[in-house]
Amino acid sequence: MAKAVIINGSPTVGSRLTAIMDFAEQRLRDADFEVTRIDVGQLPPEDLIHTKFESEHIVKANGLVAEADAVIIASPVYKASYTGVLKTFLDLIPEKGLAGKIILPLFIGGSLAHLLSIDYSLKPVLSSIGARHILGGVYAVDAQVARTEDGGFDMADVLSDRLNSAVEELVEEACLRINSTSKA
Repeated sequence: MAKAVIINGSPTVGSRLTAIMDFAEQRLRDADFEVTRIDVGQLPPEDLIHTKFESEHIVKANGLVAEADAVIIASPVYKASYTGVLKTFLDLIPEKGLAGKIILPLFIGGSLAHLLSIDYSLKPVLSSIGARHILGGVYAVDAQVARTEDGGFDMADVLSDRLNSAVEELVEEACLRINSTSKA
């Protein structure tokens, strides 16, 4: 069974990003992927800030990344970039920790003004830790994810369609990679 990990870079539990991650996670499960999630905001702050590579929490999180065939990196956009808490975790992934992984960035921001934040702020960092197969990603705006009265979310159809396409590509690429390495 293929494995995927979603790295949640939001420091806020229940943000609009949750709807996007839940949607992607369900599509991966529908494709028979085993999916786990790393909520970076729930990792011990002292482990992140003091770069405690040996921390049991960091070792466990890095183990999930190491075992994954596909990695989704999700973050809200603050000040034209992904969150600082996500950066502290990315700094703790080993130098070649994303080698051989298919990566799908999922970002959400207040406006289209930061549409290129995936390309200019995230992709160079991912490349420095071994990522070579980074898909285009999906950038959503807050207005595309509405909160409902019952505490859930409604997503705009255009966003659902883009997420479906992106996750479908992730599944296809991960399965191709798995099949090619199993034949080798």
